[in-house]
Amino acid sequence: MALPTIEPIQDGDLLPFCQFLTENLSNERSAEQWAQAFRQNWISDKPNNGFAIRDNGKIVGGIGAIYAERKIRGQTERFCNITSWCVLEAYRAQSMRLAMAVVSQPGFHFTDLTPTEVVSKTLQFLKFKPMNERHAIWPNFPWPFSAIAGVKVITDHETIASVLPADAGRVFAEHRHLSWLQHAAVGKPGAYCHVVWKPNRLKGVNGAIILGFSDAELFLRYRHTFGSHLFWQGRFYTRVESRLLPTVPTLALELAGYRNKVFRSDTLTAADISNFYSELMALDL
Repeated sequence: MALPTIEPIQDGDLLPFCQFLTENLSNERSAEQWAQAFRQNWISDKPNNGFAIRDNGKIVGGIGAIYAERKIRGQTERFCNITSWCVLEAYRAQSMRLAMAVVSQPGFHFTDLTPTEVVSKTLQFLKFKPMNERHAIWPNFPWPFSAIAGVKVITDHETIASVLPADAGRVFAEHRHLSWLQHAAVGKPGAYCHVVWKPNRLKGVNGAIILGFSDAELFLRYRHTFGSHLFWQGRFYTRVESRLLPTVPTLALELAGYRNKVFRSDTLTAADISNFYSELMALDL
């Protein structure tokens, strides 16, 4: 018997693949909603949307890929973010062929930021490295010193775009259309930090989970101001992945037991891997 074929998912194949995901991975979103995640304009020459297994033309498995170009330390780097790996049980033996098809593409750094435990361990077998899975959490409270120091929080999109430096402004411009993301700029003239967050709830308490920021040092410097902004919105804690921080703030707690996000790169380190340009942004998870 001939092996099922492994084929790139081109734009014309995207909706059938996403319908497969809706039927076999998660029916919480429609095929069109899945497809929007792969249609982001984050790279100029997207090679595909991942790879699919076909048996006599029928999709029986696939692995999605979201591609992007990012500036890291002044250099343009190309990323392939693996997501939505789903293979019908009868074809599970072909799963590694899928993964190999993705990671064999030259010129990319590879990430998977929402792996299941099995996927995380499988990718580590393919030389992906695990990252710190802990989350730091600290309380928000009113901070009356912001005005004295001239520090403020900006939420109007046009104003955010006008105050951010060029690289941060580009990241904001390429994510601002995603309606489920909350954007802010915190700081003062010449030192604004772009922050992306979503509402979060932990043990019945409303808070905020920080998905990303443009400058970790500035984020920590202004965390009390931003926390006060969240507090007055009824968000009583700030939560952020510890791996995104240069240091965990004093009095913060660390929560453990999360799955290890993974990456594979010959030149970058875990400190270079953010949540921007990934399914964590492109999908309302």
